[in-house]
Amino acid sequence: MTKPIRIVIADDHSIFRQGLRSLLRLHPEIRVLADVERAADILSTLAEHPCDVLLLDLQMDRSTLGDVESLSQITRVAVLTASEELGDALAALRRGARAVVQKRYAVEMLIQAIRAAADGLVWMPPPVQAALAAQFGEPQDKKLTLREREIVRHVSLGLRNGEVAERLSISEGTVKAHMNNIFHKLAVRDRVELALYALRAGIVSIHDRMPRETS
Repeated sequence: MTKPIRIVIADDHSIFRQGLRSLLRLHPEIRVLADVERAADILSTLAEHPCDVLLLDLQMDRSTLGDVESLSQITRVAVLTASEELGDALAALRRGARAVVQKRYAVEMLIQAIRAAADGLVWMPPPVQAALAAQFGEPQDKKLTLREREIVRHVSLGLRNGEVAERLSISEGTVKAHMNNIFHKLAVRDRVELALYALRAGIVSIHDRMPRETS
């Protein structure tokens, strides 16, 4: 039996939080542990209720964009936002968010984002994915060797260098050397751009998922 995905909701609109709780109750694979109204209370809530995914509104009683990096060290962060600015989505991802969902999308999109974030993937609605990926030029994955493509795939699915090394039975130093070559060949600056590139080039898709722990 798959363990439920444990969720904490951080949003300063009580009606939205209550409605989201009600909607998520319809999905037995998701369990809402707590919700929080004030940005200042997020850390204490996470300490009291360790979770798999934090659903974080980017604009609560203050902007929480600057908190994403520290919060992503504690749990996986899926950002909720009313903003249509691609820059906000990209900034959140670069700070460590695993998913970005605009509030105008249907709950089915949010469920996909929660599942993906719990699995360690980088996820966003397909229109946002396409718009962001388009900023990085045409895919040039033919430049990559087979080994480099394997590494790009694993990294884009959320694995750290050491985990990639273990999967491919190579040293972590070798993975780092390949990553340097990949970044140079593809002219990407970080793992977020690499994940976006991998999505656009078809190396991974939004349907690819890492296995979750079962019991």
